[in-house]
Amino acid sequence: MHRFLIVIEKANGNYSAYSPDLPGCVATGNTKEETEDNMHKAIEMHIQGLLEDGLPIPEPQALAEYIAV
Repeated sequence: MHRFLIVIEKANGNYSAYSPDLPGCVATGNTKEETEDNMHKAIEMHIQGLLEDGLPIPEPQALAEYIAV
């Protein structure tokens, strides 16, 4: 099992998401929850494509942390 960091950003009227460990794997949605669900589906499809192409699934490297200032 792999756990990939996703970054969700608020845009003008919607949300977008990406995973630093999976270049090109992105999703959008009207709400944060919809975007998160769409990103989950996008990651599943991305990994399935890697497997079909005989490519390795990258090991997650990205980390996130909030810093209070």
